[in-house]
Amino acid sequence: MSASGGTKAIVAALVANLSIAVAKFVAFLFSGSSSMLAESVHSLADSGNQGLLLLGGKKAKREATPQHPFGYGRERYIYAFLVSIVLFSVGGMFAVYEGYEKIKHPHEITAWYWPVGVLIFAIIAEIFSFRTAIKESNQTRGDRSWTEFVRRSKAPELPVVLLEDLGALVGLILALGGVGLALATGNGVWDGIGTLCIGILLIVIAIILAAETKSLLLGESAGLEEVEKIKAAVVDGDTVTGIIHMRTLHLGPEELLVAAKIAVQHDDTAVEIANAINAAENRIREAVPIARVIYLEPDIFKAEAAAAGNNPGKTPGAPAPQDPGAPGDLKDLGH
Repeated sequence: MSASGGTKAIVAALVANLSIAVAKFVAFLFSGSSSMLAESVHSLADSGNQGLLLLGGKKAKREATPQHPFGYGRERYIYAFLVSIVLFSVGGMFAVYEGYEKIKHPHEITAWYWPVGVLIFAIIAEIFSFRTAIKESNQTRGDRSWTEFVRRSKAPELPVVLLEDLGALVGLILALGGVGLALATGNGVWDGIGTLCIGILLIVIAIILAAETKSLLLGESAGLEEVEKIKAAVVDGDTVTGIIHMRTLHLGPEELLVAAKIAVQHDDTAVEIANAINAAENRIREAVPIARVIYLEPDIFKAEAAAAGNNPGKTPGAPAPQDPGAPGDLKDLGH
């Protein structure tokens, strides 16, 4: 898995959530608090989610097969998507149902010290888990904002753990508020309201996770920085004079496919072109190590066709060329 950072954050979250789930369920048995029951199911679902992420990371390491020639890197995306489904159904929908039932049929919380004590313990444990996830994320986040990191990260584990831990912390505060108001007013409806808020929070987080992992499953291109590095690495200014068009696709968080049509001169020999392609592939892998699968197709660049207009096959998202004949921004082949 991308690094030990993702694994370390997942394991920290797994240990925290398992211990918290047990403590919350014990508190529910002694106090009858619906917030405690919802939170125990939430922590149990989170523990299962961390297990899914670890399983996805293990399955993604399998070697490519004739049936799956590009390997199993996207297993990590699939299991991250399953996490959002589990969080929505097991965590969110259960909490909404439990909160509705408790609002409809409220009852007094007994042995108040159990839920309050467990919630304080859980907040401390979740802060530890959240702190670990933040620390590990900062190693790969760079100067990106947290929102951009969650939206643009190609490795799903850390964004998933970050959102889960954030949701868990906010959920614990909601549960503590619901229990506290129920104890202060003697009205168990507040406990149900806290549970309902927890459910809505989990559903919102699950929808965000589903949307982001769906984009990864559909297939995302390399980031703009990686695209520019690849374009600079391809052109040698001698045999390879430019890029006609290029596509990149993440086969997994750490596996990138690069396919490009490159411009060569009409009088280059086959041997010269083959050597230039091999050299370009080596430069690409040196510049962007995750570029594992590279396909470069040579073609003759025609100046008169380049002057005719923009090429619709140009790499999506690439900046508009300022010079129609600039290397890396060639326009068309004129076939």
